[in-house]
Amino acid sequence: MSAKKKDPLSSAMKRTSEWISSQEVSSDVNVHVGEASFSLHKFPLLSKCGLIKKLVSESKNDSNASVIKIQDIPGGSEAFELAAKFCYGINFDMSTENIAMLRCAAEYLEMTEEHSVENLVVRAEAYLNEVALKSLSSAITVLHKSEELSPVAERVKLVSRCIDAIAYMTCQESQFCSPTSNNSNNEVVVQHQSKQPVVDWWAEDLTVLRIDSFQRVLIAMMARGFKQYGLGPVLMLYAQKSLRGLESFGKGTKKIEPKQEHEKRVILETIVSLLPREKNAMSVSFLSMLLRAALYLETTVACRLDLEKRMGLQLPQALLDDLLIPSYSFTGEHSLFDTDTVQRILMNYLEFEFEGVRLSNNGVDLAGDMERVGKLMGNYLAEIASDRNVSLQKFIGLAELIPEQSRVTEDGMYRAVDIYLKAHPNMSDVERKKVCSLMDCQKLSREACAHAAQNDRLPVQTIVQVLYYEQQRLRGEVTNDSESPAPPPPPPAAAATVLPPKLSSYNDELSKLKRENQDLKLEILKMKMKLKEFEKESEKKSSTATMSSNHSSPISTASMDKPPLPRKSFMNSVSKKLGKLNPFGITPGRTKPPKDRRHSIS
Repeated sequence: MSAKKKDPLSSAMKRTSEWISSQEVSSDVNVHVGEASFSLHKFPLLSKCGLIKKLVSESKNDSNASVIKIQDIPGGSEAFELAAKFCYGINFDMSTENIAMLRCAAEYLEMTEEHSVENLVVRAEAYLNEVALKSLSSAITVLHKSEELSPVAERVKLVSRCIDAIAYMTCQESQFCSPTSNNSNNEVVVQHQSKQPVVDWWAEDLTVLRIDSFQRVLIAMMARGFKQYGLGPVLMLYAQKSLRGLESFGKGTKKIEPKQEHEKRVILETIVSLLPREKNAMSVSFLSMLLRAALYLETTVACRLDLEKRMGLQLPQALLDDLLIPSYSFTGEHSLFDTDTVQRILMNYLEFEFEGVRLSNNGVDLAGDMERVGKLMGNYLAEIASDRNVSLQKFIGLAELIPEQSRVTEDGMYRAVDIYLKAHPNMSDVERKKVCSLMDCQKLSREACAHAAQNDRLPVQTIVQVLYYEQQRLRGEVTNDSESPAPPPPPPAAAATVLPPKLSSYNDELSKLKRENQDLKLEILKMKMKLKEFEKESEKKSSTATMSSNHSSPISTASMDKPPLPRKSFMNSVSKKLGKLNPFGITPGRTKPPKDRRHSIS
């Protein structure tokens, strides 16, 4: 032992690793870290660890002085094992996977320069500054590992240094960082980028971060000049990866744990708060995905309203699938689709349209956008009409919001009305008339008119109205053909080849119109016959009831021999007026029906 005491300290430290393996020197301290236990020697630990030195000095008077308990060390037993190896001089590799853990453990164990030269704190800092924070992927990895090391990682400013390094390098790599450009050109760039979104190579690496770290990184990037609309692809990647698994078994149950639901709710609300404010920065499909998740996770009302306003602003770009949002109401019986949300989206679009918010965009086809929205909403109504749980009030309320100028033709509305009547066969006549009043029969195409004329689900008044307007259309076409000026005569050389085709095409069109006129007259006659049969049946029922009540009266027998004259019903008067219509017998100076006739139809 006297010879060993004369050896220098460095040689003694070189043999510490051999003491453990060879068991020549027995351990004199047991360190408990969590559930793990380490049998070590005080000398190498006390020479580098200030915390262990304090614990040993405090437990000198304790009967169990050879046991040291360390509970809250960052990184747990794995980090302490690496720190112990450093104390014994055993070589191990520092990497981006363990450097955050080593730096925080060294800080916790007080392995500073006060206790040993080039201690673990200095070594870890050198690796961070020279290696780990020099590349973007390494900095992201270190930040990801630091998320579980709070609050020590925050105290040593490891998190803030990683975030600052990531923000600096992303702005150097990305095309969206141009601090000198003004904001007036943002919308033009966004419209171009929305057609071909560019995803930087580092965006996938950021998806491993926790939502709070991810948010701090994006805020630091914008502080360094990163354009907010450039965050769109990054947010899309992060949302698609972090919001997976939102499924439901059906009404009344959710396939997600409460803790996981809370975590995903926080993620979604944070992503919505980071969405760019520029128009067209995010696709409507992505906004629809976020809105469905928000409804499923029951986020705050402000979060859902924000997404609805964003979708309303870009409604002309939406597809039908973007509006088919399932109803995630888990109490009671509800419709298959969330019509209330779509109704608010449409109201937001109309508000932006009519208040002139979108007029600041130069080159935007507002009329074309309105027509696209009208066609889209017509298809949406046809899709939800087959759901028997869609009430009449909801269907009518949503249909009445669609502006008339957005509907070039009423074929889409007619299709939706027909599907709704088919899915709800028990509706009363009054309710069917209310549904059919949603469409303007004057805007129906010829194909739609032909289908409506033979549709038994429509009320009789609507069918007569369709036939009336179709006959008026034919009369107008014939009038225009007859009043149009004759074409100039062709040159003599081309007269033989040009004139006969024109005459034949005109005659064909005229004969076609005549045939269609005859068909319409037949349909009107059929309707008149049906009306007469209906009136006869009603009269028979009334006469039978009168006879049964007054069987002994002579007046009742006389009434059976001579039934009373039928009353003039509204439909009978309309049928008589329609029977007098002759689209080919046009009186001069009168091409439109009188006002009283139009009032009798509408």
